[in-house]
Amino acid sequence: MRATRGRFDGLMGGVLALAIVGCTDDSEPQGEGTEGTTGESSSTTSVGETPDTLEPDSTAAPSEGGSETTEGSETDTEGAGDSLEGSCPGVELLPRPFDTAARGPWAVGARTVDLDGLTVEVWYPARDPEAGVEPVVYDIRDSLPLSEQDKISDEDNPWQPCDCYRDLPIDDTHGPYPVILFVHGTAGFSTQSLPHMVHWASRGFVVMAADHPGLWLADLLGIACGNGMVPQDLQGDLATMLDAVRGDVGGLEDFGDRLDGERIGAAGHSAGGSVVSMLGDEAAVVIPMAAGGVGDGSALESTLVLGAMSDSVVAFSSQVDGYDASPAPKRLVGIANTGHLAFSQMCALQNAAGDSLLEIAQANGVCGAALAGGLFQCDDSFTPDPDSWDIVHFASSAVLEQTLHCEPEAVADLGLIQGRYPVVLEFREDL
Repeated sequence: MRATRGRFDGLMGGVLALAIVGCTDDSEPQGEGTEGTTGESSSTTSVGETPDTLEPDSTAAPSEGGSETTEGSETDTEGAGDSLEGSCPGVELLPRPFDTAARGPWAVGARTVDLDGLTVEVWYPARDPEAGVEPVVYDIRDSLPLSEQDKISDEDNPWQPCDCYRDLPIDDTHGPYPVILFVHGTAGFSTQSLPHMVHWASRGFVVMAADHPGLWLADLLGIACGNGMVPQDLQGDLATMLDAVRGDVGGLEDFGDRLDGERIGAAGHSAGGSVVSMLGDEAAVVIPMAAGGVGDGSALESTLVLGAMSDSVVAFSSQVDGYDASPAPKRLVGIANTGHLAFSQMCALQNAAGDSLLEIAQANGVCGAALAGGLFQCDDSFTPDPDSWDIVHFASSAVLEQTLHCEPEAVADLGLIQGRYPVVLEFREDL
């Protein structure tokens, strides 16, 4: 695995000064202005023109001169009614819906593990829960410094429900399953992009996300609370997770032999996207979100760059530059009228009164929260988060299943993405 530490030395200095909440990424250059911009495309599909705003219910057609494959209705796909079954040697999977935005056939288990001192949440294809078993509900207060957790009452807390079940047995009649490593952004946490974790697990992947020391919310707010800076070792964190998958570090024994250490994918948001961009020697599929492109590597077979076109933290023009510099085969999806946090659940986390995570933290005097407003990019006028998540599920599951499930038909309808989702104003692929 190639080193990641050096790329984040400057990042920590900025966070130390700001003591912010929210998944900022100082490791990527920012273009002028906050609206997404596009460059010239040398790929097989055209680039859409980005308006200042696009209403969530817009039915605008794809850009003039777009790919011929984008014709058709928003919901119809050529393979509707079919299923994907995978063809990797020695692997047995349940048939999955051809529509990669659709939830898969597995119940999803959730397990918290300790991997050599690193706290990791694992979501996985599981046996069906018994009647009466309640789904998991995550407590966001667990990602605050200990001194701040009691400041938010149960009534004020923005609980995070999960369509998953605690400690179910893994489905050991199928598999083994590929593993996806997910890395959260600066001041994020392992469950920040929970809808994606659950979706991938339901479609036959084991998904692992750590609370990365020095990068996660509790440690960065802890700086503002006077706790001092916690050092990062992102290279070591990812190496530990991979070693555990391959049986060289303990903590995953309950999964038996159902984890495939040779079929690895990686995804990350913001600063986490910069981390996974360097995993080409380990991961066959790499998916940066609101970050940039990826470097080459001996294992890398496919790249998907997911961008928010109104990102005020990492300008979309920088994300396009990262895509342009990435090795083929690669794809770029740009979602209009979306901000930096569109690939997470951060903006959608609200309490019963409708207060956001930031508003709750500020109202209850959580240290560091008062400085977060400028970087917590949430806006009611943006494309609704569930719509953005649906696009992410469609595109990411397609590329993951193509390579890691040995299923070439998984990407058969990916070229229709602009017809299906009008807010996708930019789609490129260089195969």
